[in-house]
Amino acid sequence: MKGQLIDLGRKGYLEAWEYQKQTAEEVLAGDRPDTLIFVEHPPVLTLGASFHEENLLLSLEEYEKRGIEVIRTDRGGDVTFHGPKQLVIYPIFNLNNHGRDLHRWMRDLEETIIRTCAAFGLEAGRFPPNTGVWIDHRKTAAIGVKVRKWVSLHGIALNCDNDLSPFSLIVPCGIKDHPVTSLSEETGRQVTKEDARPKVEQAFSDVFGLEFESAS
Repeated sequence: MKGQLIDLGRKGYLEAWEYQKQTAEEVLAGDRPDTLIFVEHPPVLTLGASFHEENLLLSLEEYEKRGIEVIRTDRGGDVTFHGPKQLVIYPIFNLNNHGRDLHRWMRDLEETIIRTCAAFGLEAGRFPPNTGVWIDHRKTAAIGVKVRKWVSLHGIALNCDNDLSPFSLIVPCGIKDHPVTSLSEETGRQVTKEDARPKVEQAFSDVFGLEFESAS
C-alpha cells in the first residue's frame, strides 16, 4: 500500500495544525493516501483534552517571557513540550485501513518508536497505564492523538538531541515521578532528528505495511 511522506521542516504549531486538518480532509475524501508528516516546532507547550491546570508550573506570562507559546489543542493527553531538535511525527492515516480500533492504533504508534529505538541499540517499551515509549521508566516519546471520522490527527514527539530542560517547567503528560529522556541521553552520543527520520519512516513502513513516497 502506498503512503506519502512530507517533511515540513520548521513550522509554528498552529500553522502545522492547519496543515494536518487540510491533509486529513484529503485523506478522508480519498484524494491523498495515508500521509506521514515530519516537523520541528519552535518552543511551545500544547495542552491536550485531559489537561490539568496544576501541571503548568509557571504563569502564562512567565512562559511567554521565556519564549514558549502555550496552545490548547484537541488531541488526547495532558501538557507536553515541543521545541527545536525534537522530531514531531504526525501520521494522518485512514484507520479504516489499519484495524479501525483506537487502542490498536495507540499500541501500533508505540511500536513504531520501540522499533526506532531498537535501530539505535536501545531497548524501549511500554509503561502501562501510561501511553508513550519508555526506556527504564524514562519517557523518550510522548503520544497524543485525535481521531475524526476514523482519520487520525496529531501524533508523536520523539526526543532526539533537544534540550530537555523545558520539561522541568511543567509536569510532562501529568506524570510526576518519571523523568523525560532522549535518544541522545540514552545512547550517550548525539542522535539528531535527521538521524532518526529514516529509522522512523522504516518503522512506520514495517508496522503499517506502507511504502512511502516523498512529496512536497
